[in-house]
Amino acid sequence: MWQVIGQDKILSLLDYSLKTNAIAHAYLIVGPRHVGKGTLAFNLAQALNCDGPELPCGQCRSCQRILEGKHADVTPIGLDSKTEIGIDDIRGLQRIANLPPYEGKCKVFIIDEAEYLSTEAANSLLKILEEPPQRVVWLLLAAEEEHLLPTIISRCQRLELKPVPSEQVQETLVNSYNVEANRAKLLAQLCHGRLGWALSALANDDILEQRSQKIDRLVSLLTASLGQRFAYAQELANQFSQSRRAGAEIIEIWLDWWRDLMLIKGGCQEAIINVDYEIALEEQARGLSLSEIKGFLSSLCLLQEEIFKNVNPRLALEWLMLNLPQKKSVRS
Repeated sequence: MWQVIGQDKILSLLDYSLKTNAIAHAYLIVGPRHVGKGTLAFNLAQALNCDGPELPCGQCRSCQRILEGKHADVTPIGLDSKTEIGIDDIRGLQRIANLPPYEGKCKVFIIDEAEYLSTEAANSLLKILEEPPQRVVWLLLAAEEEHLLPTIISRCQRLELKPVPSEQVQETLVNSYNVEANRAKLLAQLCHGRLGWALSALANDDILEQRSQKIDRLVSLLTASLGQRFAYAQELANQFSQSRRAGAEIIEIWLDWWRDLMLIKGGCQEAIINVDYEIALEEQARGLSLSEIKGFLSSLCLLQEEIFKNVNPRLALEWLMLNLPQKKSVRS
């Protein structure tokens, strides 16, 4: 049984491909982080090696071993604590790919965050995709496919996972996970249609606590001195150099916050994402003009685009701090 929620068209396509023995040698699974790309990849690995009547059955020995991460023919790699996936990682997979399956029907290689392949690694992978070995399927997962080589994209069948409507996320949390209605609504708003994020936040209270700490820091910057802002820029640049994923998540929190400020300024409170910070947002919005909010949102969007290019993170973030409005005092 497929475990992915809200992706019926893709699941129907894969069901048909499995029944007609028309599985591609490589798939590019794209979509926002936590939308279900990893779940789909491991479900597909199960389906390709499943011994049950329904693919994937989730109950047979192969399905269980894949679920537990113990199957010899299913190999996942990702960033882990690195800033890129290097050529040695791909060469290691290539050596394994040239061997026949050991305990299953098909070897499956899952490359998470494939947009972080180094240039050398991407070119090495391209050669493999051009001459794919038999009984091998490559699953490339990417949140930002524009950073992948076009030639790699062209050699994969593309599967795009869309964000799930917040109402469906909320309903799933309430009915399938027994989450209290108000908490389910908050998680459904914050997750941007990414059920995986909501489930992670449900299982780990630290995720929402860290979000609160980041928001508190963000709010304090509006009244901070330039020196304090530059110190934060340095701190954030250090985090980004250690983990692009962590840096990207902070920028996403900023974008959500400033989008909410714009909506409140425009009288659209009912559409905000940070529903648990509505009072703080209203208070902050009173000290800013709509043009200031829109201007800084534009700066954030530009930073989000440029930070993944060969720009100096510290300089880019210091530029952002220079563009951050100074909060005005609010008259009673």
